[in-house]
Amino acid sequence: MATRSPIPGLNPDVLVWARKSAGRDLNEVAKRLGKSPEDIEAWETGASSPTYVQLEKLAYEVYKRPVALFFFPELPEEEEPEHRFRTLPEVELNLAPDTRFRIRDGLAKQLALSDLTGGKNPAERKVFRDLTATVRSRPSAVANDVRAYLGISVEDQRNWRGVAAALEAWREAIEVHGVFVFKASFVQREISGFCLYGDEFPIIYLNNSVAKTRQIFTLFHELAHLLLQKDGVTKRNDSYISQMQGEDREVEIFCNAFAGEFLAPRDSISTLLVSGIPSDDSVGRSAQELKVSREVVLRRLLDLGVISQQYYQTKAAEWTAEYFDRQPTDSGGNYYNTQGAYLGKGFLALAFQQLYRGLISRADLADILGVKAKSIDGLEQRLLESTG
Repeated sequence: MATRSPIPGLNPDVLVWARKSAGRDLNEVAKRLGKSPEDIEAWETGASSPTYVQLEKLAYEVYKRPVALFFFPELPEEEEPEHRFRTLPEVELNLAPDTRFRIRDGLAKQLALSDLTGGKNPAERKVFRDLTATVRSRPSAVANDVRAYLGISVEDQRNWRGVAAALEAWREAIEVHGVFVFKASFVQREISGFCLYGDEFPIIYLNNSVAKTRQIFTLFHELAHLLLQKDGVTKRNDSYISQMQGEDREVEIFCNAFAGEFLAPRDSISTLLVSGIPSDDSVGRSAQELKVSREVVLRRLLDLGVISQQYYQTKAAEWTAEYFDRQPTDSGGNYYNTQGAYLGKGFLALAFQQLYRGLISRADLADILGVKAKSIDGLEQRLLESTG
């Protein structure tokens, strides 16, 4: 039932903080709730109050925050998402509200991993600890070390059945070695993914809205950031690198070079290095064989001096436009399969193990997984099927 008096204990200052930290303005919030901007402003000054149902929608759907947060007596202490990626030019960040939420979710996943494991990464071998790099390292040497460490040859890569299988295989290989990989469909397609470094639980977060070949490149671009012990973000258009200076610029150049060297070693594209500019068909065949995008192969040709920067940029923009033009509208799909793929088998297994041991409740598990309690059974079945 609606009430004109404030909800007991509701902190209007937290309402303001939550809106601003989500990157929303009064007009956006008002539209989502079917209210006027003046109504939202009145809630934020304490002159009036939302109903509890309105507060739930505001918290869960608009600000992506738990309801309990709005009853805190003090503003929560939380680092701004942009601060995690301060090496990028400020104009290039421009993080959409949805992307800001994904970064907060990534931070929450790191905390959850620590809680679920008693603070100790369960991987026997940890790639981010056993292998390190600096911007002075040769990308090809680091790529060779990582490939040997993961135990996956170029021939293995060629033999995978397709790009989807390749993405899952690369993801599993990285997770087995201590780096958990999460996915979600970002509204902001310009961001392909990001990573958050941590001494015990570094993570990579991929944007499932972009092509799987792009996700594969992002996976290794962000792994390079982690080997450098840095947070990172991958943008679809990397022309911003030319605006950067000093070590920050060197970091991005290294990460791009590493990902290209790893996914398309020189020997694997030797037929394209004979003479002149390779045809689109020949580039496409190499990309298909290696389960990467044509842009990755093109980037390697640029690095090896076969094509010019202008040619690379023109072709990359053309192919990106082609991809988005032919994408079908989202048909939804199976909820449990989608959530299972987003969370990953490793994270799901850790969470359910704690439930089976009686260390957390079903409500706790739902909170950790970021789903409703009624979805637990379906996710459990999905986990059993994927590991059976």
